[in-house]
Amino acid sequence: MNLTAIRAIYLFELARTWRTLFQSIFTPVLTTSLYFVVFGSAIGGRMHEVGGVPYGAFIIPGLMLLTILSESIANASFGIYLPRFTGTIYELLSAPVGVAETLIGYVGAAATKSIILALIILATARCFVPYHIVHPFWAVGFLLLITVSFCLLGFILGCWADGFEKLQVVPLMVVTPLTFLGGTFYSIDMLPEPWRTITLFNPIVYLVNGFRWAFYDIADVDIRISAGLIVAFLAVLIGVISWIFRTGWRLRS
Repeated sequence: MNLTAIRAIYLFELARTWRTLFQSIFTPVLTTSLYFVVFGSAIGGRMHEVGGVPYGAFIIPGLMLLTILSESIANASFGIYLPRFTGTIYELLSAPVGVAETLIGYVGAAATKSIILALIILATARCFVPYHIVHPFWAVGFLLLITVSFCLLGFILGCWADGFEKLQVVPLMVVTPLTFLGGTFYSIDMLPEPWRTITLFNPIVYLVNGFRWAFYDIADVDIRISAGLIVAFLAVLIGVISWIFRTGWRLRS
């Protein structure tokens, strides 16, 4: 394991966060605060509790994932796309750096940014509503699995994209709508049939409910299915990235 290479890639990618601090940190936090003001106050004033949890606290896990998923994809995709765009990817490919070192460096930096952002959002939520995390160990586990998985997805998108505009296609047109429809602001038990059954085909539902269970011990789906889907998704992404490096798809062209 080339620890020097990992450290160099990791620190270089992480340094970009401090150069774009407003965009990387303050903008998502401001957006989350507005969600709390609009949904927590306006809707929460009419819907006091969901599953025995105050509505303002109920939406915290969903709001965290709403930001984490898009930021994880954006950070990881831009991190690998920029070397491809500038041509510096060939220096990385010709260096004695393996797939594991490259992934740990790029994905580790992107995941670190997302986790820092998640902690800031969690602290910001404390300013609006009181909450208590019932299963802190599982909350950390779900957060790490989800963050790393979507950073890997972002890495794949960064390899696939042939223009800056394509980096935003999946986050804006797929992930964000699915997150809004995945029980971020409501329990899917509130939905009438057949919409409740249709919603179960949305994979984000299982991520939101797994994370919410870790917070409040309530979930609309089986927690074992949530955990299993995240692990399976992670394994598939690792397999795809291994194939990309083995074949050089989009990296050498």
